[in-house]
Amino acid sequence: MSHTSTPSPDVVRFASRGSTHYDVLIAMFCVVIVVSNIVASKAVEIGSGQVMLGPVQLWPLVVDGGVVLFPLAYVLGDVISEVYGLRAARRAILTGFAAAALATATFFVVQLLPGASWYENQAAYEAVLGPVAQIVLASLAGYVVGQLLNSWVLVRMKQRSAERRLVARLIGSTGVGEVADTLIFCAIAASAIGVTTFGAFVNYFVMGVVLKVGVELLVMPVTVRVIAGLKRREPSYLAA
Repeated sequence: MSHTSTPSPDVVRFASRGSTHYDVLIAMFCVVIVVSNIVASKAVEIGSGQVMLGPVQLWPLVVDGGVVLFPLAYVLGDVISEVYGLRAARRAILTGFAAAALATATFFVVQLLPGASWYENQAAYEAVLGPVAQIVLASLAGYVVGQLLNSWVLVRMKQRSAERRLVARLIGSTGVGEVADTLIFCAIAASAIGVTTFGAFVNYFVMGVVLKVGVELLVMPVTVRVIAGLKRREPSYLAA
């Protein structure tokens, strides 16, 4: 069958994992998870002054550095789930989990090693990478729950609609996954980045969801094109 064939909109299909495209997606997925965990140790406050609604801080906006890159993990998760299915998505999620755990263990071991006599940055190293263990715990807990929910919802929706309603299942699965992920992450990580009041926590959680989902909606046209391109280029998808 030609690689340019159009899949029937009534058939539920997934490509085989034995593909260089899948390998590249997993590699990108792991990089995004590891880097996001590192930069999430920085709290970011957008705006000046303070606006409160009861105990809830409305302004300035409070997020962490992970918001810059982490939404891409859900974009990649959507692509993998849509094209390769739930089992392939689980493998990617567990591989990302292992990569983040390895990175954290490495940071910890290096922190414990004695610095050279001329090395003057131990305090800076600990200040930047010291909170990473708590951040990674938060990230991994939220990430595993959120990504599995994201993939499960997307695949279940696809089983009902086959090739139709792609945008609807991307939005639906992302919303469910990001809310669960962000709530778990914020609950564990808040103290590590200095979020200590209830009002700031609500701001942190709500803005995290809004910004992450907003980024994914913004890049959704690209996500749809990437998915369509992969489906055309995966012989096992067209042959299913």
